[in-house]
Amino acid sequence: MAQKVTVTLVDDLDGGQAEETVGFGLDGVSYEIDLSSSNAGRLRDALADFVASARKAGGRKRGPGRPAGVKAARPASADREQNQAIREWARKQGMKVSDRGRIPAEVLEAYHQQG
Repeated sequence: MAQKVTVTLVDDLDGGQAEETVGFGLDGVSYEIDLSSSNAGRLRDALADFVASARKAGGRKRGPGRPAGVKAARPASADREQNQAIREWARKQGMKVSDRGRIPAEVLEAYHQQG
């Protein structure tokens, strides 16, 4: 038997139906709040003067590919194993690579070119 699950967002301010989750940050803490369109507009209006005068913090904005909290398709152990194989290959080629950290771009390029 098939099931259909419906998730309903509830406005965190007034308990009505929420249309969106709004993220914002203050004092180094990130927040999310579920709001109706009306309340989301109120929040944006209240912060508009501050946002207009502020600068964007470092870091990258998440693209549409994967929302926050969703893990990558490949487990981290696979990445570690791949990196270890690249390091071993590079050492056999006489290249200098560290045991940990980022693998230099020229080593990665050479590894991928060798097939």
